Amino acid sequence: MTPQDTQAQWLAQGASVLARMIEGGGKAGLARPADVAGKTGMEVMQAMLTGALPYPHIADTMDFSLVEVGPGTATFQGTPQLKHYNPLGSVHGGWYATLLDSAVGCAVHTLMPAGRGYTTAELSVNIVRAASHKSGPLRAIGTVIHCGRQLATAEGRIVGADGKLYAHATTTCLVFELPTPV
Repeated sequence: MTPQDTQAQWLAQGASVLARMIEGGGKAGLARPADVAGKTGMEVMQAMLTGALPYPHIADTMDFSLVEVGPGTATFQGTPQLKHYNPLGSVHGGWYATLLDSAVGCAVHTLMPAGRGYTTAELSVNIVRAASHKSGPLRAIGTVIHCGRQLATAEGRIVGADGKLYAHATTTCLVFELPTPV
C-alpha cells in the first residue's frame, strides 16, 4: 500500500469514526460519574467511539480524535494546523505531547477494571521529525508495557502515513481506586 493509499484510508476511517460518534449523540464534554460507574476502561473507551459517552474537549482544541482501541492499545489521529504553531513557525511541542499523552494514557485506560482509574505521573516525549500543516494526518499509537495494581507504563509513537516516525514517548501512570459515585 502506498503512503497516499494509507493516508486516504486514515482520512476515511477518521471521518467514519467521527460520523459514528456524532450519530450516537457524541460531542465534546465530560462524562458524569454515574455514566461510567461499573464500566471497565475498555467499555468507557468503546462508548466514546460510539458516541454514547462524550469525548474530551481537548480533542476539539487540538484537532485530533480517538480512532481505535484494543486491549492495551489506543490510536489517535490528528492533523497539525497553523493554530498549533509556536512563534518560531513550527508545530508546538505541546501538540505532540498532548497527542502522545492521550494515546498512552488511553491505552492504559483500556486495561482498567471497573472502579479503577489512573493519572499520568510522568511523560517523556522525544520529537524526532518536524510536522507541519502540510503533513496530513498523523497517528499516535499507544501500547501498554506493564499494568499493575499501583503503576502502569506505556509507550507511544507518532507516525505518518508513509511510516516515518515524528515523535515517541513513554509514560508512567499511577493506578488507584475510584471514589464511589454518590
